[in-house]
Amino acid sequence: MDLGLAGRLALVAGASKGIGLACARALAEEGAVVVGVSRSLENLERARDELAADGLVMHTMVADLRDPDAAATMVARVETAHGPISVLVNCAGAARRHPPAELDAAAYRDAMDAKYFTYLHVTQPVIALMAGRGAGVVVNVIGQGGRRADPMHVAGGAANSALMLATVGLASAYAAQGVRVNAVSPGMTRTSRVEAGLEAQSRAAGRTVDELRAQKIASIPMGRPAEPAEIADAVLFLASERAGYITGAIVPMDGGAASVI
Repeated sequence: MDLGLAGRLALVAGASKGIGLACARALAEEGAVVVGVSRSLENLERARDELAADGLVMHTMVADLRDPDAAATMVARVETAHGPISVLVNCAGAARRHPPAELDAAAYRDAMDAKYFTYLHVTQPVIALMAGRGAGVVVNVIGQGGRRADPMHVAGGAANSALMLATVGLASAYAAQGVRVNAVSPGMTRTSRVEAGLEAQSRAAGRTVDELRAQKIASIPMGRPAEPAEIADAVLFLASERAGYITGAIVPMDGGAASVI
């Protein structure tokens, strides 16, 4: 199936590992020109080399997306170096997990800086450019914590919920200008980020990581976590011409765990 992505410029924010790296790989395999962004040069170079070993090209750009000026400068540099951005995939940033007793104003602010603003600081300049050209696609990767309350993830879950509303709102605002905005919402996925969350929960609950992992897997009707490549496949579809009439959608990918409309 031709997804119509060959030769298009795809900017992947958070491309150095996990789901973001899987998205960069999938886009490169489809023939897109991929630019991966991360604030860690070391992680980004490692990801670039991993793809290069498989004959895939990922251009790189280092930027701290918590800083709106740095994000806007990065977007301008990408377009100057590589041309107009056709696809933006947001997968950068992770909010820390806190036991409820440790939540304070700083924890909520840090969660919004780490997750919500890292997405919006890139989206705003890119979507304006896309709207001016009359075409473009934004796909946000937003965890299920925005739909299901978790006492260990209240601050991060609130940031995810805000991102979901922003996704739908921007989709409505820019649909008439040829820009589609959608999101994929993964549940438990086999990434280092999920493992770090389990370790934080283990410290708070006094239970082993293995016990907590088994408990979470037992709550998934499909009986396993998602693989990053599976999330990337859904992102790829939403970014493609095959999803040309889909906008404002939040696609759950939790193996049936939520069981809600």
